[in-house]
Amino acid sequence: MRNKICFFASLLLILVMAAPALAAVGCDLNDPDRDVARFFPESSGYKTTYVSIDKRGDETMLRRMEKRLGDRFHGIYETIDVPYTIYEIQSGKRKIGYIHGVNQKGQFGGIQVFVALDLSGRIKSFYIQKMTSQWAKKLRDPKFGRQFAGLSLKDFEAYDPATGKGSGRMAEIRNPAPEAEEDFRAALRALKKNLILMDEFVYAAEKGKP
Repeated sequence: MRNKICFFASLLLILVMAAPALAAVGCDLNDPDRDVARFFPESSGYKTTYVSIDKRGDETMLRRMEKRLGDRFHGIYETIDVPYTIYEIQSGKRKIGYIHGVNQKGQFGGIQVFVALDLSGRIKSFYIQKMTSQWAKKLRDPKFGRQFAGLSLKDFEAYDPATGKGSGRMAEIRNPAPEAEEDFRAALRALKKNLILMDEFVYAAEKGKP
C-alpha cells in the first residue's frame, strides 16, 4: 500500500512540475532556412525575435487583443505567457518583411498557421504548416492560401470568428473543404489572431503607438 501511495505521489509531482511547460505552446517554422527562401526568394537572411504578451504588456493588452479578435483567448495555445517567434526577413542591410505563426485548436488537433507579411502588414503568403484532419490537404493547398494575398488586418476587422462571417474581400474567401467547416473557421480565426499579434508586437510599435 505504501509503495502505491509513493508511486501516485511521485506521478503527481511529475505532472505538477510539467504543468508550466505545458502552459505555453509556441510556434516555429519547421525549416526556417527553407521556408524563408520560399516566402521571400529575394531574402539574404533573417533574424528571430521572441515575444509574449506578458513580456510586452499585461492583462490590458490581452483584453485589447481579445476585443479586436472578437473572441476570448483560451486554452494552452493562447495563454498570456505563450512565446511567439517573429522572423524578421532581410535583403542585404534592408528589412523586407516578416514571417509569424500561431497555434490554433482545430476540430481534431492543433493547427499551425503562418503568414508572410510585407513592411506595411499586407499578406504575401498564407501557409498552414500543420493540421490534423482528413481534409488537411485541401486546406493546405496553395490555391486556398493565395486567396489571402494582398489582404491586411483592416480586411479582417469585420470578420467574426464565432459566425465565420465577414465583409468585403473576406466574404469572397471560399472554403475548399466544405466538410471541414470547423477547421476552415479555425484557420481564419488563427489568421486574424496572427495579424493582430503582429500589429501589437511590431507594426504599432514601429509607429510609436502604445
